[in-house]
Amino acid sequence: MDTMKLSLGPLQYFWPREKVLAFYRQATQWPLDVIYLGETVCSKRRELRTRDWISLAAEIAGSGKQVVLSTLALIEAESELGALRRLIEEGGLWIEANDLSAVQLCRERDVPFVGGPTLNVYSHTTLAMLIEDGLLRWVPGIEQGYTLLHELKEAMHEHALPMPELEVIAYGRLPLAYSARCFTARALDLGKDECGFRCLEFPDGLPLATREGQPFLRINGIQVQSEDITDLSPELSELRALGVNLLRLYPQNGDMSEVVTHFDHLRQARESVTPIGTRNGYWHGEPGMLLDTPPREA
Repeated sequence: MDTMKLSLGPLQYFWPREKVLAFYRQATQWPLDVIYLGETVCSKRRELRTRDWISLAAEIAGSGKQVVLSTLALIEAESELGALRRLIEEGGLWIEANDLSAVQLCRERDVPFVGGPTLNVYSHTTLAMLIEDGLLRWVPGIEQGYTLLHELKEAMHEHALPMPELEVIAYGRLPLAYSARCFTARALDLGKDECGFRCLEFPDGLPLATREGQPFLRINGIQVQSEDITDLSPELSELRALGVNLLRLYPQNGDMSEVVTHFDHLRQARESVTPIGTRNGYWHGEPGMLLDTPPREA
């Protein structure tokens, strides 16, 4: 099997404009193959507007990396649909469709797209339908582990259906849920429309603990994330056997160059290394927070 590609997933957090631009200037120097750009969480996060993302995409594309424009996971207003249309019509690039509205617009305009992890694809018939609509790459949902993906691939083969590129979330805090409510604003006793863009104060999300004081989740605007940063690098052999084409690394606050180097070394050396994050129980068909690794039956 060819060396797996590395992708930098879309930025899930709200960072100041200059920090975002500086981050992506650095990212062009890392051993990445694909970079996703765009706002996927909250349309009120306008440090970079649609035209800025398109301009940044054109700049990064000049570095030789594939650039994909990502869309919102939850579309609630006509203005958000307008921004989506502009991204698809003017971006001139692949789109990561995180909502069926994006799928429909990509299909109508014959724009190739990546099926994002919030599309809820659980069967070969759904995947085949999306392929007919223009899907070329698929990012499974976070709870779809080895067994579920293996069974889906077997079903695709059994029905003589082409399998798109498979991209698995290999590093980062997992996006667990989205809501029309803003959890950050609620935690700070603010209205959603009067939030004051307080997400800027939490570049890695707002920590949420249990009543006993144990770290539990991260609040990120309308998104809820896992507290732990998952790292699938110990599962490299299974990822290869499954035919995974790309490993997705979600940006985190801190030195992401070390993370990219970690995975680049791993994919080149084809050897086990010490993980830099925690185990993802979902991959093993277990609760995501379960950390003990039982041996998998052959």
